[in-house]
Amino acid sequence: MRRFLYVPAFVLPSVALLAGCPVQDAPTTSLTSFMTTETDSGDGDGDGDGDGDGDGDGDGDGDGDGDGDGDGDGDGDGDGDGDGDPGPYCGDGKVDPGEECDVGNETMFCDGDCTYAVCGDGYHNMLSEQCDDGNNLSTDGCVGPCLIASCGDNFVWEGMEECDDGDMDDNDDCKNDCTVAYCGDGVVHAQDEDCDDGNMADDDACTAQCTDSFCGDGVLWQGMETCDDGNMIDTDACPTTCEPAVCGDGFVQMGVEECDDGNMNPDDFCANDCTSTGMGVFYLESFTQGQNSPAQCVAWTAFRSQVAMGGPYSTVVIRGSNDPIGVTCNGAAANTICQALGNAQTVSNVACDGRTWNVGNCGNGPEVNAQGNGVCQCTDPAYTVRPCINNLNWGGINTPTCNGPTQSMEVICG
Repeated sequence: MRRFLYVPAFVLPSVALLAGCPVQDAPTTSLTSFMTTETDSGDGDGDGDGDGDGDGDGDGDGDGDGDGDGDGDGDGDGDGDGDGDPGPYCGDGKVDPGEECDVGNETMFCDGDCTYAVCGDGYHNMLSEQCDDGNNLSTDGCVGPCLIASCGDNFVWEGMEECDDGDMDDNDDCKNDCTVAYCGDGVVHAQDEDCDDGNMADDDACTAQCTDSFCGDGVLWQGMETCDDGNMIDTDACPTTCEPAVCGDGFVQMGVEECDDGNMNPDDFCANDCTSTGMGVFYLESFTQGQNSPAQCVAWTAFRSQVAMGGPYSTVVIRGSNDPIGVTCNGAAANTICQALGNAQTVSNVACDGRTWNVGNCGNGPEVNAQGNGVCQCTDPAYTVRPCINNLNWGGINTPTCNGPTQSMEVICG
């Protein structure tokens, strides 16, 4: 680099002395210019200090390269501060050999070690990962897409969780605390449990099998039942009320009672000690849902034969375990109904005590009903008895007529 230095004339003698030349008659008012040459390239020994034998002040051509070629092409950068080029490094913003990426800092796609951010590489990228344990397992503390394991992430953490179904539904097989649901855990498992009271007591409202207690389940419910024989039969010692059978409860206890009309009237067909007064004929049988009724049909035929031999009748009753009181017809209409039933005759639309009664053939024997829509119908609810239909639609008392529930049915002509 060339620079011009202007020096006042009065200092020229000093300059001349420095140059080794005499000065004569130097003017005192003019300016004299000197052109000097400055080199930034050092002294040729590469240390950038310009002190070598090639510092531009010798017998060279003044361009700073002297005998030592002081162009500063050594290790320094020639500016005298010693901060030479450090070379390529991760983070310089350039993809150098051995690097997969380099944008100058860590990003979601480039790790701080200049490799592509990949879950499972063992490098925890703070911008895109919660964790990275260097494996692809989803059963430890760092799962799936490098997320910290937690209950509800759909990955079972071995040693920490029993299950993990990925939801926060507390009523399925895997609860919200990632433990397997079981009867007695206090949480109702909707698919398998009616209830779950958190204990294994069998005599409260929720049994040890997590089912709702009910009369007929065979488990005595303390404070609610005095007996429970595990069936829905009304003709044994423990009827479907789960109270011990007694005369007057409306259920005829087989082998113990001849009749039971559910009242304490001594002047009807059933005395107060549940013996027959000879004034009535009874049909009482138990039916099981989904089962045909051949034995009940045999009993029905025998009952009808007795009715045909008796009479006249003043009352007819249809009742059962689902309605112990049932429906009753009194007077001449009752005799019409009972005589038709005993003799397999058809009578239709007999009005009596607010109901319409019918007798007619259905299947292999007659049917009697009190709902006024003919015979062989699937009425719900109904008061229909037809044991000889020869299929599963044998009737019902205050229940569906076709494929009805387990129950007892009773018909009385008295």
